[in-house]
This record gives sequence, C-alpha cells and structure tokens, in this order.
Amino acid sequence: AFDWYRRAAEQGAPNAQFNLGVIYANGQGVERDDARAAHWYGLAAAQGDASAQNNLGVMYASGQGVAQDDRRAVYWYTQAAEQGHALAQYNLGGMYNSGRGVARDPVRAYMWMLLAADGGDATANVNKTIVARRLNPSEIGRAIDLSHKWQLSHRETRRQGG
Repeated sequence: AFDWYRRAAEQGAPNAQFNLGVIYANGQGVERDDARAAHWYGLAAAQGDASAQNNLGVMYASGQGVAQDDRRAVYWYTQAAEQGHALAQYNLGGMYNSGRGVARDPVRAYMWMLLAADGGDATANVNKTIVARRLNPSEIGRAIDLSHKWQLSHRETRRQGG
C-alpha cells in the first residue's frame, strides 16, 4: 500500500498525499517521521484537503515536524473549518478560547465549538458548555447567531457547487 500511495502522492493526488502523511505520522510500516508527515500534509492541504489542513494545523500548534507556529495553526484550522471539518472547527474554537495565534475571542470560540458539536465532534459537545459558562447571555446569543449565519452561508455555497 505504501508504494501505491507514494506513487499516487508524487503524481499529485491529494488523498494519497494525506494518507502518506498519516503513515509517516503514525509510523505505520515505516519509521515515524513528523517532518515527512508535515510535508505530505502540506501538499494535500494546499490542494484543499480538509483533513490534511487540520492535521497540518495540529503539527504547527504542537511543533511536530515543523517549527511551532500558532498563527499557521490557526490558518490551517480555518481552511479546514470553513469546509465544515468538525475537528478543525473544534481546534479553531480552542485557539480562539486561549488566544493562541489569534486574538482571544470567547464568542467566536463558542461559535466554532457549536459548529463542531453540530458536526458530530463529541469533545466539542462537552467543552462548549465549559466555554459557555464564561459568557453572558448576550454573548451566547451572538455566538449562536454567528453559527447560524455560518451554516446558512455554507449551505448556500454547497448548493451552488462551491
């Protein structure tokens, strides 16, 4: 499988590039190599693969295989989150909640966690309540409004084939 993925990845197939990233990140049948994982995630991410974008964000947030860079983590989480990737939405919410790589914004943090929970992320479903405890009712209302606006605009985009 590794040789097939490598050949397809070298020919530019984003799914194969993502899978090679996973293989290197987990050391499945090869020596674990975070730098190679980041390389392959980066190629797939640049082609719009949301899972690769999220994983690359994780690597930048933690400094695995790349220099630690919260702003780049936020960039890649945002790219994936805007495509509806629930885990990236949760990760982005965490960055807004802590102010890592972006100005701290508890309302936006809660918005992204609501979207992640709606998308099926179980951790977001639990942690959104913790974030909500620090917000007043007006802020909670704003976050809910923002999440609804996001959902409506992205539903429309999908309908138009974008």
